[in-house]
Amino acid sequence: MNSFDLIYEVVKKIPYGKVATYGQVALLTGNPRWARVVGYALHVNPDPSHIPCYRVVNRFGRVSDAFAFGGKNQQIELLRLEGVKVSDEGIVDLKNYLWQGE
Repeated sequence: MNSFDLIYEVVKKIPYGKVATYGQVALLTGNPRWARVVGYALHVNPDPSHIPCYRVVNRFGRVSDAFAFGGKNQQIELLRLEGVKVSDEGIVDLKNYLWQGE
């Protein structure tokens, strides 16, 4: 399995209504230094219907300005549809919505 496939497998596990950080996904793949690789992988997500890359935010809870599938507003909309509160500045409260891993 290549690095992107490992990342996609982790992202598929993020539950509805929760988010994970790039670094957290990297850690769960077994390589905590892959945070940027996670970003690259999600940017080229081959199956957005089954790999919920919109559930991944940065370490501060901020959504991506360059969200690959419709921009920042689309990511916010998808998260809000799952009940995740996102501030007008595009920040998710990680204390309430961060997935605790497997």
